[in-house]
This record gives sequence, C-alpha cells and structure tokens, in this order.
Amino acid sequence: MAAKPRLAVFKFASCDGCQLTMLDCEDELLALGELLDIVHFLEASDRAEPGPYDVTLVEGSITTPDDAERIRHIRQQSRYLVTIGACATSGGIQALRNWADHEDFLKAVYASPQYIQSLATSTAIAEHVPVDFELRGCPIDKRQLLDVVQSLLHGRKPHTPSHSVCLDCKRRGTVCVMVAQGIPCLGPVTQSGCGALCPAYDRGCYGCFGPSVQPNLVSLTTQFHATGMATPDIVRGLRLFNAYAPEFRHESERLAGDRARECDAPTAIAEEVQS
Repeated sequence: MAAKPRLAVFKFASCDGCQLTMLDCEDELLALGELLDIVHFLEASDRAEPGPYDVTLVEGSITTPDDAERIRHIRQQSRYLVTIGACATSGGIQALRNWADHEDFLKAVYASPQYIQSLATSTAIAEHVPVDFELRGCPIDKRQLLDVVQSLLHGRKPHTPSHSVCLDCKRRGTVCVMVAQGIPCLGPVTQSGCGALCPAYDRGCYGCFGPSVQPNLVSLTTQFHATGMATPDIVRGLRLFNAYAPEFRHESERLAGDRARECDAPTAIAEEVQS
C-alpha cells in the first residue's frame, strides 16, 4: 500500500485561532485523515515527526530570530507550504509594533528586557521564505481550508474568492450599512471569505480577510472623510488584523503622513494613532 501524503501544522506568533478552526472541521477532518497522515500538529496531538512533509500549514507571524531560522528549516522540509490566517499572511494584529518603539515595548512588558530575544517587527511568513499559497482570515474559513488541502493533495492549484465583501452582501440581500446607516465599513476593499457576516448584523466590515484584488483604498478613505470621520479614526480602522498587508499599510501611512504635514507635527499624529 502506498504511503499517505504527510501533513504538518506549525505555529508561530499567533492566538491559535486558525488551528482551532482546523479542529472545528471535526467530521471533515476525520475524512481528511483517510487521505493523508497528520504527522505534526501539536495543537491536537503530541505526535511530532520530522520532515519531509508533503503539505505544511503555518499559522503565525515571524517575531523572533529563532522564528526566522525555524521557518527556513520548515520550508526546506515542505513540498507545499501554506500560510493560514492574518498573522501568517500579513503579520497579524501584533504588527502594530511595527509602527512603535520596540525597545519601549520590551521595557514596559518585561522586568528584565535584556534577556528577551525578539525582532523589532512582526512580519508575514512570505517575507522570509517562498510560500505556495496564502489562506487569509482572522480566523480562516474552514471550508476554504479543506478545499485548499484537498486541491494540493489532488495536484490542483487551490482557488479562493478574490472579490470584495460587498458582492457577498448583495448575494445574501444585506442592505449596505454605509449607504443606509452611515456606518464605516471596509467591505469594499476586503476580500471575501466570511460570508459578509458583520454587515448582516448591522456592523461594518473590519477587514479580517485582508485586501481584495486591486482595492481602491484612496476612494474609500476619501468617502470616510466626506462623512466626517477623522483621519486618526480612519488610520486605526485600517490598522487592525491585517494592518501590515501592503495595501492597508500604504494607505494608513499615507494618511498619517498627510495629517502630520497638515499639523506640522509628525510625532503628534503618531501618538494619536497609537493611543
């Protein structure tokens, strides 16, 4: 009997939510276990076999020198490497440190910061090694996860929707919260994946699945300004789960820079945004 493909799951800086999503698959995970051999998944089992691996799922961002070295070793042992979740694909909520003083954080949190080995930034896995596929979300969608794994096992290129959340709102008949209620919403620039959950409950999209294809951030933030939303509030809205995704990052930095020039006080806007 031919050996089953080997699956491994690894964690870096993250909350474990995406791994828990995999465990939530329950019956589907059992069926998947018939197709492959889960040889390393410490969230679910103490089994931890060395590589090589056919498919490797990686949750979390790179925040320490050890992380950077470990992900290179994992990449060498993996035929396909898939990053799962906002932390792994864009640095996660912890990427807010990228705009702050790393040393100040260390001194505030640790009694003996001289013993802490950490990087000044939290970055996506793809900034350190080649990645075969990125599965976004905070957390990821379990249906998309199963589809990606099965596609790789059958030699197909994985595919996830790249359109914006707005299309999902129209499909489910949800009235636009921006138009009808004036609620700020990142749906027009956020990739589909959640099924437009927040707008269905009269809440604006928070951008959990990161930027959609060719998002027009300038147009959206201009609209936010037109409705009276202050620049620091817009910047904070962009700096959430996918704050360091290039499209969100560039627009938040543009706005912060524009505001700083208007006020002629660069440090004032930085302090206001981070507060």
